[in-house]
Amino acid sequence: MSSVRGPVSTFIDRHFSHFNAASLKESADAFSRHVNGGGHMLLAMAGAMSTAELGISLAEMIRQGKIHAISCTGANLEEDIFNLVAHSHYERIPNYRELTVSDEQALLERHLNRVTDTCIPEEEAMRRIERLVFEEWASAEKKGERLFPHEFLYRVVRSGALDSWFEIDPRDSWVVAAADADLPIFVPGWEDSTLGNIYAAHLLNGQLQSPHTVKSGIEYMMRLAQWYQATSAGRSIGFFQIGGGIAGDFPICVVPMLEQDMRMKNVPLWGYFCQVSDSTTSYGSYSGAVPNEKITWGKLAPDTPKFVIESDATIVVPLVFARVLGW
Repeated sequence: MSSVRGPVSTFIDRHFSHFNAASLKESADAFSRHVNGGGHMLLAMAGAMSTAELGISLAEMIRQGKIHAISCTGANLEEDIFNLVAHSHYERIPNYRELTVSDEQALLERHLNRVTDTCIPEEEAMRRIERLVFEEWASAEKKGERLFPHEFLYRVVRSGALDSWFEIDPRDSWVVAAADADLPIFVPGWEDSTLGNIYAAHLLNGQLQSPHTVKSGIEYMMRLAQWYQATSAGRSIGFFQIGGGIAGDFPICVVPMLEQDMRMKNVPLWGYFCQVSDSTTSYGSYSGAVPNEKITWGKLAPDTPKFVIESDATIVVPLVFARVLGW
């Protein structure tokens, strides 16, 4: 961990000694040893962590050089920006477990899209960003440019077009921090997101002409492979995974792809692995698989530091990041 011990780290030292609490502490300390020893760390982020405002700690992790690349769902990419420009219009529903179907219909009629206990406002968040990113899509199409989904959002952030709309401190936005750092981001399955749906709709209604202006998931895998080869040539790369699904499955496969499919020799395996998830292995769930299973797929080595924290990521991950940051 950081040599600085703030109140959160001190609390963890005193109270987190067993079970998932111990796994949290041990994984955070191994994370610190990995990056402090010159290693890099890829964060794989599923779930609705941006709407859960993980950016408050993740942005600082990026600024302090503790996170070096991110693989995330399209929802996490866009929802950080939605929160940045529409936070005051969000509506929290603390009694969400008690909602009736009529209550849910009423939220729909108010154009509030519920994510567990938080509603994202359609007009102030989604449509506001749609208008800005559409201009970037249309401009790129006209010029014959092709960019990745995150690169279009980087352009929006860097243009200053959002500045007058900020409703939170931009230092609490992880996408703003990533854009400032020009952080590599990989967004597999981007079409399964609000902006991905919007992009398809603009193509179907003829406002955009070419689906190739936004680069594809296969191209993301190729970019990831290039990044992994270049980065692992000089240092070990760790893998910190929040949740399961495509955000984690996509990037971790780059190692066996390079070795088994490209027939490359001496491809370094991931040098650290931690997964925060409450998924189980029933029905062959890869998201709930124990790390040792990844040995058989050529992703981890027997001696790779491996951790599983079976708990709510909205509780666990800010604590892990706080300890790494020395808070």
